[in-house]
Order: sequence, then structure tokens, then C-alpha cells
Amino acid sequence: MTDGKNTNALWGGRFSGSPSEIMETINASIDVDQRMALEDIAGSLAHARMLAATGIISSKDAEAIESGLLTISGEVERGEARWSAALEDIHMNIEARLRDLVGEAAGRLHTARSRNDQVATDFRLWLRAACDRIDAHLSAYQAALVAQAQSHAGTVMPGFTHLQTAQPVSLGHHLLCWVEAAERDRGRFADARRRLNECPLGAAALAGTAFPIDRAQTAEALGFDRPMANSLDAVATRDFALEVLAAAAICATNLSRFAEEIVLWTSKRFNFAALSDAWSTGSSIMPQKRNPDAAELVRAKPGRIAGALQTLIIVVKGLPLAYSKDLQEDKAPVFQAIDDLELALAAMAGMAADLSFNTDAMAEAAGEAYSDATDLADFVVRELGKPFRDAHHIAGSLVKLAEARNVPLSGLSLDEMKTVEPDLTDDVFSVLSARASMESRTSYGGTAPVRVKEQAEHWSARLKERQGQ
Repeated sequence: MTDGKNTNALWGGRFSGSPSEIMETINASIDVDQRMALEDIAGSLAHARMLAATGIISSKDAEAIESGLLTISGEVERGEARWSAALEDIHMNIEARLRDLVGEAAGRLHTARSRNDQVATDFRLWLRAACDRIDAHLSAYQAALVAQAQSHAGTVMPGFTHLQTAQPVSLGHHLLCWVEAAERDRGRFADARRRLNECPLGAAALAGTAFPIDRAQTAEALGFDRPMANSLDAVATRDFALEVLAAAAICATNLSRFAEEIVLWTSKRFNFAALSDAWSTGSSIMPQKRNPDAAELVRAKPGRIAGALQTLIIVVKGLPLAYSKDLQEDKAPVFQAIDDLELALAAMAGMAADLSFNTDAMAEAAGEAYSDATDLADFVVRELGKPFRDAHHIAGSLVKLAEARNVPLSGLSLDEMKTVEPDLTDDVFSVLSARASMESRTSYGGTAPVRVKEQAEHWSARLKERQGQ
């Protein structure tokens, strides 16, 4: 592309010497921001066309610039572009390559803009596309979960609180919980995308420009909703990146929680589920091992992604207006976090679709640890008309009796139950099973299979509708 040895030729006549090797190294960002090459070219194309439309540069120069930029775009897409650290960043590398291609006209491209508004525009374009990719990943993840939920609306499993068996629930209901969480994640990214979709281009270094530019034209050409209203804000803020990282950190945390469940469920202690060879690894020393490494790695991702959020918060905190070179450190953590999240989402969608479930083991576990005790208390309230606190005490006393005899609640005789509550009848046994407990929870949002099927059908239709939009 160019060797870029004389960086100061692009800076202008203020400098007569060259930067030291260390200064050159610390100042360069091309190894990071080259990922925004196509965004930078898109912004430059829009800017050049606007400059010509407003008469700031000639149409001949604009045509030459556009031709050169399209050539560079092709080089980038084919992997043929060559970048120079001596030219600092993606903006100056592209401008230098443009000068190689079209000569003097290239120097007119930077009229009425600065690298400050240029990089802010590129970054917003890159993050906007990242939000769209993440939304597609989340949609695929939801679809995998919904398909499993539809197949397992009637599969009973233990529900947990404090990781202790609590009440029986539907496996489909459990999986749909993560669909709901993913939907909120999609909402957070959509909100962040909407707020970042304003165009900094034309703010120049910090104060705007004296040239008669048309910022609405460039904003529209780049798909932004509007130009940013304050030139200082346009170049100085990075809260849009913080918001995306915050959404990413929350999303990664949600993924890690389900990933932890996959780790637990596929262990022999639980034996609730299995992953195929496609999503498992082995041990270098123990031949019998099948490890859920993908789930474990997803479980670890929030550390990196939340770390990226903290990194950027610390970079921008306390910075006075407007632009400071500190902001060069904004992109590396963001790029890494988005890479990590996209990989985690792809892995979770794959594992969610791949999981096979040991429904017998789940059903057996669902009936353990007196998980139907609440149903017994509810029966006493409903059939005997007692206050719930009294019913809770009666059920607790019967659990204590069953524990002493080492039997489930349904293993007690009616006579034994009557020693605690004389008014109990044989009808009590109708509620003393995990399946009966699960099927009784028919309230909206409850775990009864009829409710789960409704929700699964709702989500299936909703996801298909979105895909068709």
C-alpha cells in the first residue's frame, strides 16, 4: 500500500523532525482500528459526495476520490490491503493509499472533517453492525430453545432454589426462561443501537466547520437517523460504546448461567442431559471423560466482557472535553468483547439445539426431597379451609414424619396423616406426585404443560414473524 515513513508529511508543516520509535509505537492504532476499514471508506465516500454536492470540491475531484476509495475497498475485501504503523491509524493509511491512487485530489477529501469526527463515525457504524449481528445470534439461540421447549412441555424436572430441590417444573418452562432473558438482551442491544445511530461526521475536530457542509446528507447516506446536535458531544462521547458493552456484559452473564446448568446437567451426579461429540471434549489422561468444555468457556466469558466494560469506563472517566488521545484505547476492549460474545452466542445456540435429555432421571429427581410439600399445604388450604400458615405447619409436620419413616409423602398412610391433621381424606393423595404438582400450576406464566405449550407456540410464531419482516 505505502511504506508511510514520513508520517509528518501528513500532519503538516508544524513538525520538522520525525517521532521517536517509541512515540511511533505508542501512538499507532492500526493493528486495532484496521477492523474499521470498510466503515472508514463508507464514511469517506459519503463525505466526498457531500463535498461535491455543496460545491466545496469539484465533481472531478469527487469522482477521482470515489474511484480510489472503491479500489481500496476491493483491496480490503480481498485481503490485499497493507497497513503501516508509521501512518498511525486506519484513516491516515487509507488517505495515503488514496493519494497513491489518485494523487492531489486525495488531499481534498479531508476538507471540513477531522480524524476526531471520522473515528467517532466509524466506531458507531461498526457497533451498529455488531448490534445487528448479535441480534441475529440471539434469535438463533431463542429458536433452538423454543424447539426444545415445544418437545418437552410435559417433561417434569425438579425446580431449584438455593440449588435445593424446590417444586417440580416443566423442562420446557425452564428452557423458556432463557428465551425470555434473551429477549431482554435483544431489547437492550436494540435500545443501544437506536441511541448510537446519530452521525458525528461534520463535527470536525470539536467546533464544527466554517465550510457550508450538509450534515443531513451524510447522515442519511450512512443510514443514521440524524446528525449529532453538538459538535463537542459528537467527538468526545463514548457512552454509546459503554452502553453496548453493558448490554454485552448482561447478555454474557445470562448465557453463563445457562451454561452452568449445562455443566451440572451433563455431569453423572445429575445425569439430566447429554451433549454429543460435536460439543464435548475428552481428557488427555482419563479415557472415560466427556467434558462440557464449550459450556465452561461460555461460563467464563463474562469475566472478559465485563472486564472490557470496566476498561472503557476507566479510560473515559474524568476526560475533559473534547477529544483526548486516551480515546484511542476505546476500540480494543470493545472489539474483543463483541468477538467473545458472538462466539459465546453461537456456542450456546449450538448446545441448546444439541442437548438430549434423560427424562426418566429428571422425573425421578423431581419427586425427591418432598417437592410436593407445597401442594399438600395448598390442598389443606383449598379443601379444609385452613389459613396457609396453619397449612404450612401441617405439611411441615407430615414431611418430618415421612422423613422419620424414610418414605415420600405419598408413602404415608391416611391414618398416619390423620395423626397430624384429622380432617385429611384420601383425596390428598391426588396431589402427592411431581407430575400432579407440575400440572396444577396453571396460572399465567406457570409451569403447567398447557401454559408452557401456549408460550412455546407464542415464541415460535413471534420468531418466525420477525424473520419474515
